[in-house]
Amino acid sequence: MLESRYNILFESVDIGPVTTKNRFYQVPHCTGMGHLKPQAHAALRAVKAQGGWGVVSTEESEIHPSSDLSPYTEQRIWDRRDIPALQLMTEAVHTYGALAAIELVHNGSHSPNLYSRTPPLSPVNMSVDFIYPRQARKMSKTDIREFRRWHRQAALNAKTAGFDIIYVYAGHTMTLAHQFMLPETNTRNDEYGGSLENRIRLTRELLEETKDAVGDTCAVAFRFAVDELKGKDGMQAHEEGRAVVEMLAELPDLWDVNISDWSNDSQTTRFEPNEGYQTPYIEFVKSITTKPVVAVGRFTSPDLMASLIKRNVIDLIGAARPSIADPYLPNKIKEGRIDEIRECIGCNICVSSDMLGVPIRCTQNPTIGEEWRRGWHPEIIKPRISKQKTLVVGSGPAGLECAMQLARRNYDVILSESSAALGGRIEFESNLKGLSAWGRVRDYRVHEIQQKTNIDIYTQSTVTQELVDELDIDNIFLATGCYWRDDGVGRSNRQGITGLPNINVLTPTDVLQQQDSLEGSVVIYDDDQGYLGGVIADHLSSIGLNITFITPASVVSPWTENTLEQVRVQKTLLNQGVNIIPNQVLFHAHKDKIEARCIYTDRVTHIPCNTLILVTERLPETDLYQQLTAPTKTTNLKKQRHIELIGDALVPSLIADAVFSGHLAAENFETPQNEIENALFQREMPSLTHPRE
Repeated sequence: MLESRYNILFESVDIGPVTTKNRFYQVPHCTGMGHLKPQAHAALRAVKAQGGWGVVSTEESEIHPSSDLSPYTEQRIWDRRDIPALQLMTEAVHTYGALAAIELVHNGSHSPNLYSRTPPLSPVNMSVDFIYPRQARKMSKTDIREFRRWHRQAALNAKTAGFDIIYVYAGHTMTLAHQFMLPETNTRNDEYGGSLENRIRLTRELLEETKDAVGDTCAVAFRFAVDELKGKDGMQAHEEGRAVVEMLAELPDLWDVNISDWSNDSQTTRFEPNEGYQTPYIEFVKSITTKPVVAVGRFTSPDLMASLIKRNVIDLIGAARPSIADPYLPNKIKEGRIDEIRECIGCNICVSSDMLGVPIRCTQNPTIGEEWRRGWHPEIIKPRISKQKTLVVGSGPAGLECAMQLARRNYDVILSESSAALGGRIEFESNLKGLSAWGRVRDYRVHEIQQKTNIDIYTQSTVTQELVDELDIDNIFLATGCYWRDDGVGRSNRQGITGLPNINVLTPTDVLQQQDSLEGSVVIYDDDQGYLGGVIADHLSSIGLNITFITPASVVSPWTENTLEQVRVQKTLLNQGVNIIPNQVLFHAHKDKIEARCIYTDRVTHIPCNTLILVTERLPETDLYQQLTAPTKTTNLKKQRHIELIGDALVPSLIADAVFSGHLAAENFETPQNEIENALFQREMPSLTHPRE
């Protein structure tokens, strides 16, 4: 039942000519599906609408081939041929009473146009925002008129496709409108450059022309980044950012305000742990405009949401990542199920999917992106097929997810954990600096498991072959995890490091246990090149240890470029005095020093070292699996057991992959193997019937 203090969150809000049923607004966010996977995209957005979001938006939608973001897969509305695919989304969203919004975009110099091979456009001649030796050309007055025409036509096509809200987008430094607005990217000396009034001229024209084209039935939203977080070197919220709002205050039907660039707008909890962290930058907007305002800030707390509305800071609760982690967040608040919310952990695995050009995934929600191709749902799972008992060994992310979903299917489950606490690797990682929010992956699942009457939990319990035989359970899921190598074998060195017995060697999981006894020069060798090596360096250097960080990579933690963190990671370590030595492969250890070889020149460097922490590769823990599957003389050939490795015990990877593995195992349980192999997931196949228009 809805608690009265949250009633305000479920009030309707007028946005121009349309009305949203509540204040929950899924702002535009990428899915990695876009124009290539319209059925999957529609199904994902439909689940959000089903989960109670009053407004559900697309990702950015390219309006013209000169705004081609390939190899990244975004939405497209190049011409009328895109309308049927977009209608799939609007019709799906409307089914559940939500409004559908589309974010029209021309990305200017942010578009390399690698697919269309069209010359990129920009306010001035400048390099494209992509590592490719190509420049964007300065737009002429004719180009500007053509761009306005493209935008107007895209708005009309969006209206035909059934959208209720149509965006003009000036944010994240990724759009022509924003690039014209910023003095750093607009040094023109005509009526579109110079003064702020001139620099926002194009935005004003887009707003006016979009309203003229579709404003009779569609609301026109303006997404605007009020602050670049560059201080005096960029647009600031309380200077030019405020001036823009004052100049355009009543033009749009809705203000969608945030900060730029994307790495600031979507900061991870590692560097910004607080909900509502954008509020100090955007809270002035409501005092200037009479139009409704939506803003984001990784909101998951209904108390904070209600407070922001009551204090007249914003009118609508914007969310991208929280709506990915829990598409049913609004309904759970409405139904009084707040303790069932899957809170976003702010890890940006969702962002990494877009960066890698693959369908979206989430650490907390393994069903995101799988709604159409696998038929998964975040709240509903198919019932059990037969009345069988199941045993899950290990309570890391894979084991917890598998046990929870098996119980949801109404199987009887025994969950066994060898240590005293549930959580597996999450217990370790969430105790490192900046990763405490990752504990929500454990907490959400443990909370539900503890409410279930069909799960028996045993901690400090070591499962053996004899115990399995004694329990007489034939369905066993082994989430036994993995362990870090201590021989130095990794991406760049398949032979390992010689001389390791000469020196104190630790693996990552040893670090917390021994951090208080570490002295002298501590070297972290990161050949994993993911996130953990950088986290450990940050953790240990922050408590005053002398840290040297060695990696074969050219930068610290290159994986974190995909989660928008790499710059912050390296900046933090440099500010804490960590000695970073890139492009080096460690190959030999002495008593008080190590030897590393340059990956380019083979030049050898000697580096002082008293303790060496190896972050290289992991090995699956499969001893129990080998015992249970080994043939014996007493094997009963008539008795077939289902024995399955899941999570890191199958393939060491990200926590998100472990959760997905546990969910997949629970979904597939008792499905015939031939069906699993023949229908891994649905694929969207390109049509060969569309004629050239």
